[in-house]
Amino acid sequence: MEQRKKRRGRTAYTEEFRREAVRLVAAEPDRLHRIARELDLDPQTLRNWWHRVRVAPDAPIVPPERVLTLEEENRQLRRELDRVREERDILKKATAFFARDTR
Repeated sequence: MEQRKKRRGRTAYTEEFRREAVRLVAAEPDRLHRIARELDLDPQTLRNWWHRVRVAPDAPIVPPERVLTLEEENRQLRRELDRVREERDILKKATAFFARDTR
């Protein structure tokens, strides 16, 4: 079972991992802390997942990420483009500097 992948300093667990963890807790609710420790989870995280499944069994345990508006996405892409241009310019200067040394 694929457990997790790192995302911006936080751990992102797969939906399959979350469902399996909740299934274990549903079978033995009084052992939530032990199950959390065995799965290397914070007990409160596991408790939150368990409560979400009890409220809406067919819904995803963690709601999908917020969708950016066009303006937000445009702003984000412009920042990324500026950063990439700056990196490109630095690499151009470094290439010219090192090419001059080899002559």
